[in-house]
Amino acid sequence: MTVFNWRRAIAPLVLSVLLLVTGCTAKEPSPYAQAQQESTQKGAQPAVAKDATQGSSFNKFFPKPGDGYERVYTQEKKGFAEAKLKKDGKDVAMLAISDAAADVTAGMSATKKFEKSVTKIAGYPAVDVGTTQTAVLVADRYQVKVLSRNPAFTKAERQAWIQRFDLAGLARLKK
Repeated sequence: MTVFNWRRAIAPLVLSVLLLVTGCTAKEPSPYAQAQQESTQKGAQPAVAKDATQGSSFNKFFPKPGDGYERVYTQEKKGFAEAKLKKDGKDVAMLAISDAAADVTAGMSATKKFEKSVTKIAGYPAVDVGTTQTAVLVADRYQVKVLSRNPAFTKAERQAWIQRFDLAGLARLKK
């Protein structure tokens, strides 16, 4: 004779009720749901301006590697390109070119920090951002930055690397 095992009969029933209850509860909205809705609705402002320069156009203006340095491109998108500068296999700096017109949320306000600049590098207005970044503004539109990733990579080296960019070529870039 077989004995009826209540535990085996109740377990699937309890599991079914548990799944039903937890599956039917209201889900907490994502903190990004509102931003997603606003960015995808008809007529929403795009994140990058239509007339922004393609990031791949910037690559030819980056400094050539040499003197023990290696350049490794890390990011390229509309309005922006970035490369790591390495020496002896270690990251020493980041090199970047960005189109100030690309950021529609900031607009040309990204260039405001250069308005009161008294420093020039290769004839272009320059600013230091904190103790690790040096930037110049080319043709009132393109920001060229060198960011130290190693404390041994100094402000003087950042300025020297900015001068190794083809800044004159970047100034002539078709917009």
